[in-house]
Amino acid sequence: MTIIGIIGAGHIGGQVARAAITAGYDVVISNSRGPETLTELVAELGPRARAATAAEAAAAGDFAVVTVPLKNYTEVPVAELAGKIVIDTNNYYFERDGHIAELDDGSATVTGLLQAHLAESRVAKGFNAIEFGDITTDGAPAGTAGRRALVTSSDFDDAAALVTRFYDEIGFDTVNAGPLSESWRIERDQPGYGATGDVAEMTAFLAEAKRNVDTE
Repeated sequence: MTIIGIIGAGHIGGQVARAAITAGYDVVISNSRGPETLTELVAELGPRARAATAAEAAAAGDFAVVTVPLKNYTEVPVAELAGKIVIDTNNYYFERDGHIAELDDGSATVTGLLQAHLAESRVAKGFNAIEFGDITTDGAPAGTAGRRALVTSSDFDDAAALVTRFYDEIGFDTVNAGPLSESWRIERDQPGYGATGDVAEMTAFLAEAKRNVDTE
């Protein structure tokens, strides 16, 4: 049985866990406050879920989902994720995270920062541009007309392929934005961020994106 290690048990982490369990995965989920604070969530998720520390979740997962505030990305376990695919849901909110110069000047991307931190992992962007509630309500069977598409981006083909498969299993098509250097196209304030659309529509949103650079 494939196990997903989920680092971050907030809105996105909880919803990804619910969708994953419905699709037949086991999950090991963590937060910054300790596994004892996840009793209620794990009881709701059922026997295919257990709570753990972030390091334990990272070690247990065949792959991982990182869904923490961006300001805390350097706290994500490194050694335990080495050699693994990691799905990054993070977004940059300077109001919460403080200003990050590399993002403000356009020299880096949100998921690129996590990839640099997890140098021995294969990181892919996922779930960053969908309202958390939609993860378990907007999915549809493959082949459904107008099936909603979500975006991924990675420097590693196998990581993008895993996200594509996982999206499909929980009811979504995929648009691949390409390498992480292009992942800004689905970041905050871009046309596709938070938008709903099928493959053609999401592809158009990515094409319409314009790099937001703070030059002040």
